[in-house]
Amino acid sequence: MSDQPDHIVIVGAGAAGLMAARELARGGKRVTILEARDRCGGRIHPLPASEFGYPADGGAEFVHGEAPVTRAIAREAGLTLRAIGGEQWSFDGAEFSRQSPRDPYDERLHLALKDLTEDLPVADFLRRHFSGPEFAGLRHAVERMVEGYDAADPGRASTLALREEWMNDGHAAQARIDGGYGRLIDHLAAECRRSGAAIRLGATVAAVEESGDKAVVRGAGGELHNCDRVILTVPLPLLREITLPPDARVKAAAADDIGFGSVIKILLRFTRPWWREQREELADMIFLLSDETIPVWWTRYPDQHPVLTGWFGGPRTAELSHLDPQGLIDAGIDSLATMFRLPREGIARDVVAAAATNWAHDRFARGAYSWATPRTRAAQERLARVDGRVLFSGEALYRGRDMGTVEAALASGLETAGMILRR
Repeated sequence: MSDQPDHIVIVGAGAAGLMAARELARGGKRVTILEARDRCGGRIHPLPASEFGYPADGGAEFVHGEAPVTRAIAREAGLTLRAIGGEQWSFDGAEFSRQSPRDPYDERLHLALKDLTEDLPVADFLRRHFSGPEFAGLRHAVERMVEGYDAADPGRASTLALREEWMNDGHAAQARIDGGYGRLIDHLAAECRRSGAAIRLGATVAAVEESGDKAVVRGAGGELHNCDRVILTVPLPLLREITLPPDARVKAAAADDIGFGSVIKILLRFTRPWWREQREELADMIFLLSDETIPVWWTRYPDQHPVLTGWFGGPRTAELSHLDPQGLIDAGIDSLATMFRLPREGIARDVVAAAATNWAHDRFARGAYSWATPRTRAAQERLARVDGRVLFSGEALYRGRDMGTVEAALASGLETAGMILRR
């Protein structure tokens, strides 16, 4: 019998892949990470501090909820988490208000959700309980939350998942990592290398094959990596682009029961925080919600960086799929000009740095993050099993409350590694 350690190839150097790699390497396994990008991090995408005045996040930005794994890694890396604060504002097309669009409906919605015994898509739930014209505002508020916060399709999204968010106020308890998520990724990548894991960048995977009691990972350029197991941590849409052995392909089909959403994110750095000068009451604004083309904006409050971040999530992002980054930046400026009743040319002149990403256009992501349908939990159970030589891990497989987050990715990678080591 060979005394060589098992060789495990991990596809993807995002949060899940790095977390799994570190644990497996520490546990004595030989680990190789194959990453198609020229950087680690995946949908965590640091932007230059020289452009935005701080290490901005073009992808994942917030730490949601308790996030015990994220916080543990941050402490280990000597990183500080800062709770976000400030007021949430809304723009109804005419006026700014501190009232959230959903506030008038909270009590009625809570009652309907509390008595829910079966899961069903959000759109069906609204038709069943709030179909009348008097509930048009409620339906609009719920659908916008599902699209904007979860990047989900109300026609498919789980109502029970909505209940967990709504009843527990999913927008509370958020923080940022000082220095951005990139510092967390840098720490994990360094830990992987220190533990003996190899990280190969620019290594796109085309196929996974089985050969006897071994697996073979085939790169897009024809290179081969022989191993004992493969862990795929890529975003769900990319599973369709990798040729898999028959058993793994059948298993991967369960991913069709997990939603995966698109997000457009726009960062604009200005010469000054003109929105606070324009309206003094917005001095402590953190979020601004509207029905404009780019409907959600946030500030760095309590930090005073003159940066606004625009956000558009869900299936309606397809309406802007024809726009390149500059077109998205222009759409963001147009939205701000409409809300603040300012000439767009004046706002545009104040921009000193800008970045825009439609994550659906990113060839190594094809979208932003996952969300739950009524059939998602069963699909996650199937995909997360450690059986066969091809395994799956990542934020979409996390069975806790905050799937679709960095915490979900880290926790999933940790769980996958733990199951392998215990076996």
